[in-house]
Formats: sequence, C-alpha cells, structure tokens
Amino acid sequence: MEPYGAAPAPQVAREDPLCHLPCGKLLEFRKAQTIYGAETAPEMLYLILEGKVKVLRLQYERNPVLVDIYQTDDFFGEAAFLRRAAHAEAAVAIENSRVMAWSILEIESILIRRPMLGIALMQLFVKRSMDFGGRIESLSVDSIPRRLARSLIHLSERLGHEAPDGSTEMIPITHELLSQYVGTSREIITQHMNRFRRMGYLRYSRRGILLDRSAWETWLREAPKAS
Repeated sequence: MEPYGAAPAPQVAREDPLCHLPCGKLLEFRKAQTIYGAETAPEMLYLILEGKVKVLRLQYERNPVLVDIYQTDDFFGEAAFLRRAAHAEAAVAIENSRVMAWSILEIESILIRRPMLGIALMQLFVKRSMDFGGRIESLSVDSIPRRLARSLIHLSERLGHEAPDGSTEMIPITHELLSQYVGTSREIITQHMNRFRRMGYLRYSRRGILLDRSAWETWLREAPKAS
C-alpha cells in the first residue's frame, strides 16, 4: 500500500506478448489431464486458446497450493524459464483445453529478433508477482474468512461475468480447490462457505457461484483481520 499522499505511480503502456509471438505448437488436453507435473517438468510457455487450466505448487508431504486458474488468452508455464531440476509445479486441465506452446529455446530465439517480446513478458510476470505478493501478505495478517473473501473476489474478477441481477457469476469451484488456494483444509472452507451463504453473501451450486463483490468489499473493510 502506498503511503498517504504519495504520488500515483506512472502508468506504463502494456505490451501484448501476442503481438510479438509467431504461432506455436498446437496441443490438446482432456479434462483432468496433467500437462506437466512431478514426473514431467515444465519445458514450454503455454497460451490457452480454449478451456481452463489450474497451476499447482507441489509441496513435499503436504497438500499442493493452487497458484491460480488460467483461462482463454492466459499464459502459463513460466516456471520453465527457471530450468529447475526439482519438479515443483504442476499444470492440470480443469476442462477439455486447447493450447499453443513454445519451447523456452524458441522463446529465447524469438527474443533476439523481437526484443519487445521480452518487455511484454516481463510486464506480465511482474504483474503476477505483485498479485502473489498480495496473497502472501494476506496469508500473514488475515483470518481464514478474510482470506477466503479476498480469494473469491480475485477469482470472480478473473473467471466471472455479470449476472442479470447485478451480481457476479463465476465458474463452479470445489471446496477442495478453494482450500488449496486459501491455504487451509476443505472442511474449514465448507464451514465458512456455508456461513457466508447463510449471511446472504453468496449462492453456490454445481452450476457456479454467485456473489456480490461490492458487499464483499464492504464486509472486508468492516470485518476484523484476526480470527
């Protein structure tokens, strides 16, 4: 958060990586199919053409952490640039998906010819790093209900659309997946989701989740940070 009275950060024009990337390799994955994971380290940068993909951070003898859910026009697989020996990340198709992929060697070759691609990718990855920083801060200071509220707002902004009644409708997300995103157990997520539903902040079913973002933001301003 910026200090009170600080000058706003200058707006920097965002470069679109797609303006600098040639067509890559087309791949298709079935629902629940692993794209890369513990047995196959990421070696490519992917762009989703159709479908949705979840990216997980794998932890030894612990439940994985959901990094994020990506959809059409989103990139994922940037961990391949690190070339780590340990296979600490996994990507799994949430639904039947089509992607375009470039090997890291291809990306490096393109960067020599089209340096603006480097700026576009850096802008994308810095924005993601800032979002992850906010999540880490929330994990440090927020209670589980507040972390869940922030997670639902973030996911609804990325994966939702406005419903006829003015609320935001988003894809169905299992309590197990939410627990991996918030950093707690599925049972605790179920407890708080039921509580929020009784309070009228959301409605959910197998078809999706409906929530009023403005009501959630008001609740976040008023709810205590500690449990």
